[in-house]
Amino acid sequence: MSEIKIPKATAKRLPLYYRYLNFLHDAEKKKVSSTELSEAVKVDSATIRRDFSYFGALGKRGYGYDVNDLLNFFKKTLNQDRLTNVALVGVGNLGHALLNYNFRQTNSIRISAAFDSDAEITGTIQSGVPIYPMAELVQQLKDQQIDITILTVPNPAAQEVTNLLVNAGVRGILNFTSLRLSVPDNVRVQNVDLANELQTLIYFLDHYDAQLKPAEDADSVTLDIKADNK
Repeated sequence: MSEIKIPKATAKRLPLYYRYLNFLHDAEKKKVSSTELSEAVKVDSATIRRDFSYFGALGKRGYGYDVNDLLNFFKKTLNQDRLTNVALVGVGNLGHALLNYNFRQTNSIRISAAFDSDAEITGTIQSGVPIYPMAELVQQLKDQQIDITILTVPNPAAQEVTNLLVNAGVRGILNFTSLRLSVPDNVRVQNVDLANELQTLIYFLDHYDAQLKPAEDADSVTLDIKADNK
């Protein structure tokens, strides 16, 4: 298994490519060009070729990309060939919506446990997911070997709960609060601030031409590559 460092913007596009490749596979399409991919996912073909180039020779000049080979490669790269259990912390309005959704469009991610401080719902099963009291958070995460969590608690409790997650050995937090969390270097936080995203969209609509695209994130991430580049 090797490691490769790629830009964050590329990493964010990989699931988009993977979803469309699944669509092509279901349609029994054997090959696809970067131009065809570009038209489908609305990413220019030069960017697609550059994204794919980080992983070696994934296609052949004059032929394009083999759909099955590319799908299997990204399935391994994105860990889509195994189930990842995650925990939801905070079962309010947004938490309930996430429980109802529970990533049913993918077979590789599942909310398997949820936690809340409301005694009326703890000890119950919501949308097929057991709800535990916050007092059991650390022990349950350790017992169930869950190291990825979704955080949807009120802002005042966010950092305190985050500290508990760190103590439980959590390595990744999808943070839906507007608070920027303080975590050790070995814990990654992905912030999802819906209000901020909407405000950014409104700003660009008000101040820029519709054709102007913001610059890509130049930061990089490191991926473990679990398939041979052939």
